[in-house]
Amino acid sequence: MSTSVTTTCRDLAELLPAGQTACRLLFQECFKVGIKNIFITETYRSQERQKYLYAQGRTRPGQIVTWTLNSNHKSRLAWDIAVGPPQSLYDATTLNKVGAIAKKLGITWGGTWTDNIDRPHFEVKSTWKMPKGYKLEGQVIVPSNSKGKVQLIVEDKKEEIKVANTNWNPGSPAIKTETENYIAQAVKDGIIQASHLKHLQSGAMTTDRLLGLNITIQKRRSK
Repeated sequence: MSTSVTTTCRDLAELLPAGQTACRLLFQECFKVGIKNIFITETYRSQERQKYLYAQGRTRPGQIVTWTLNSNHKSRLAWDIAVGPPQSLYDATTLNKVGAIAKKLGITWGGTWTDNIDRPHFEVKSTWKMPKGYKLEGQVIVPSNSKGKVQLIVEDKKEEIKVANTNWNPGSPAIKTETENYIAQAVKDGIIQASHLKHLQSGAMTTDRLLGLNITIQKRRSK
């Protein structure tokens, strides 16, 4: 990806896999404690851009924004964040909370540096591994501007099965009666066993089983 020295790269895909995973895990854990208004302000930074930023406030007008020519953003293992509304952009309380979470995950936080405290900055080594007991629990949406919110999209497989296998309970009494008559007739005709009717009447019949039963009745009747 070629970016101009004046453009900030906010793309998570520009980080190395360890950086991407660490960043997603950090955002996931923040989401879980209710911090959803943080976003990425920079990921990868080329040496050219670092030189350009370093010149600001030194050989170029403006405030000093960086204290080094050798930034860890070049390694593709560092990212900066900011805070969205209603807080201010670099709200210390929020960044301190994120920093405490990062510590638990083995992520280096610039807020712990003694010489040049850099609260919005986070980084990992290329050897970083996810700590024991943690995992990415779904798709983590990492915003790259203040309008976005951190999201965790989890597809719960167990939930789907449970829903599909619920007890059959039609809202309409007419359908209930009609179904019971249909099953009772099949029992009477000797197509299925009487226990099916009992299950249906006692409310223990699942929707899946009723569908299966209907297919069986139709097959046996057509023979």
